[in-house]
Amino acid sequence: MQIAQVIGGYTLGGADLLRRAMGKKKPEEMAQHRDIFVAGAQTNGLSKDKGTQLFDLMEKFAGYGFNKSHAAAYALIAYQTAYLKVHHAAAFMAANLSAVMNDTDKVQQFHEDALANGLEILAPDVNSGGYRFAPVDRKSIRYGLGAVKGTGEGAINHIIEVREQSGAYQDLFDFCHRVDNRVVNRRVVESLVRAGAFDGVDDNRAALLASVGLALGSAEQASRSANQTNLFGDVEDHRPTQHLATVPRWNDLEKLKQEKAALGYYFSGHPFRSYEAELRGFAPTRLDQVNPQPHPVILAGIIVSQRIQMTRRGRMAVLVLDDSYARIELTVFNELFEQHRHWLKEDQLLVVEGKVTFDDFSQSLRISAEKLLDLQKAREQFARALKITCNGQSSGDKLRALLTPHLNGPCPVAVEYYNKNARCEIHLGEAWKVHPRDELIASLGEWLQPENVRLTYSNNHQ
Repeated sequence: MQIAQVIGGYTLGGADLLRRAMGKKKPEEMAQHRDIFVAGAQTNGLSKDKGTQLFDLMEKFAGYGFNKSHAAAYALIAYQTAYLKVHHAAAFMAANLSAVMNDTDKVQQFHEDALANGLEILAPDVNSGGYRFAPVDRKSIRYGLGAVKGTGEGAINHIIEVREQSGAYQDLFDFCHRVDNRVVNRRVVESLVRAGAFDGVDDNRAALLASVGLALGSAEQASRSANQTNLFGDVEDHRPTQHLATVPRWNDLEKLKQEKAALGYYFSGHPFRSYEAELRGFAPTRLDQVNPQPHPVILAGIIVSQRIQMTRRGRMAVLVLDDSYARIELTVFNELFEQHRHWLKEDQLLVVEGKVTFDDFSQSLRISAEKLLDLQKAREQFARALKITCNGQSSGDKLRALLTPHLNGPCPVAVEYYNKNARCEIHLGEAWKVHPRDELIASLGEWLQPENVRLTYSNNHQ
């Protein structure tokens, strides 16, 4: 502002307008001020070239410039936080996680930062967790129960208060009988189950979730009985032993999906890892290794979010793909989006063939989809063969029965057969080509063991 006043001939108010224009980086306003400043500099005895050069330097500085007090304050805060992050990492990250615990995107960012710095984030736990994130030791942090979606501070504080008064919860039924179900309702209990907060007492989350209604009903019945017996004097509580519902355990993919529903992101793993070994057969490039290419590339990832935009040609989608190594945006234009919109949803595995370019405006990579495939379609397009390994104890009739519902597909079948005397590979005829569906691979794996059933692709050596 002093330069503008002394050299450019600005008034104090005019110099402040120049400062604002530079701060907002408005090209049209900056062009007007350039002319005013250079003319004022010439009036004050400076050449036009020198005035222009000086304005260019001011404009460059305005791109990212601080006054001294501002810079000093930022430097002090940077030094303090860097010191805490190095010497008290667990406490520092726990405080940061607690500060953003209502914003799951930021919780995920801090979680990833903590892991990158060698810290361990312990899962939510009804018997050891507090409302906020808390350091357990110098290298580990306990997840804050208040960061579980659908809970709330009142419910979590009540859970902690009951635990501190009468000890750890023994199981789901004990939990529901001891807490006030008017404060800790069904939604709270189910969210805690999905997040893994009951794993310390029973790690079968599927059975726990299926039993929440039973446990809450039992607690309500016990409360009514207690109110009745109080009319006639105290009666000792002889609550019968109750058992969880008998249901299949969740597989890893379902477990991660339920965790995301409760925490806002995948906590204990990443669903892409379940597919990674197979996908690398035809989509070898990780998302953190993507570079601009003159030809289309094949990429794969899990859809973690999508937003729809209206254009003159109709609706288009911007999808965010995540393969556990990086996240990247994918643009799907109208015609392709309308063709596949019925299955383009969050948590869906997506294989995309598209062009990767560098966007000068955003200074980032841009991927434009040309073809979209789910895993089933990708297998049918890229699989070279379904290889099955079996020995002399296997049954040809059983193999025929498993293959028959999936015939008339594009994928050849090869059988690697061995016994104590010999080994050979038999390629079944055209009539035995199959659709390589999940159901077929699962049924063959259940019969022969998963390691004896695999799809091979043209660019690998399996």
